[in-house]
Amino acid sequence: MPTVMSKRLDGKTILITGASSGIGRSTAFEFARTSPQNLKLILTARRIDSLNQIAAEIVQEVGAGVRVLPVQLDVSNAQEVREFVSKLPAEFKEIDVLVNNAGLVKGVAKAPEIAEDDVEIMFKTNVTGLINMTQAILPSMLARNNGEGSGDIINIGSIAGREPYPGGSIYCATKAAVRSFTESLRKELIAKRIRVIGIDPGQVETEFSVVRFNGDKSKADAVYAGCEPLTPDDIAETIVFAAGRRENVIVADTLLFPNHQASATIMHRKL
Repeated sequence: MPTVMSKRLDGKTILITGASSGIGRSTAFEFARTSPQNLKLILTARRIDSLNQIAAEIVQEVGAGVRVLPVQLDVSNAQEVREFVSKLPAEFKEIDVLVNNAGLVKGVAKAPEIAEDDVEIMFKTNVTGLINMTQAILPSMLARNNGEGSGDIINIGSIAGREPYPGGSIYCATKAAVRSFTESLRKELIAKRIRVIGIDPGQVETEFSVVRFNGDKSKADAVYAGCEPLTPDDIAETIVFAAGRRENVIVADTLLFPNHQASATIMHRKL
């Protein structure tokens, strides 16, 4: 029998950015498994081959009740984002849930050694990209229900946006910006039926650290040594839970830690 959450998600169109791996990929599967009878997923990322593979795996697992549209999109490219909605097939244009997941971190440099290119790509992806995607999707959400609006905007932040740490100043600044934008948007939309949801993970093992260390897997592995970090599935379950609440319920602000973590920098590591 369908669950209550499955019924609430039935027929919705979900857009996930950064869906080719990690949290985005897990979120796509979690939505599909939760509401497999009638759901539309738009999966975006720069790696279209990975998206096509994920789309095929989802359909193979849950069946044709979930329709998946893979779209190559670099959220750091403002022009691509501006053209995104107009290029969607008609049946995918009315997006009910936007999951702003795309994000990255580059390096652990401290001022004044931080590379200009690293600063630019982190802000363009984590902040400007998220804002541009929101602005691209929000007008259609606002136009529903005779102007009362409808839809969910779920922004994936980080503990780094709450607690800055040495060697992460730019990444922390971008995630603090996401947190401020999320809270401001929620207040701006207070008279509308649009939910604005912020989810801040702590330590999660994804490609995040591999990207941070420019592909150096040994350095990335050291980040998680002696720890049992959260998995992308843990975050995906929280995202889908938030989207599956009754319309009048907003899971406004969520912070997720693994059991060994108490802050951005305080973690118990087993020797």
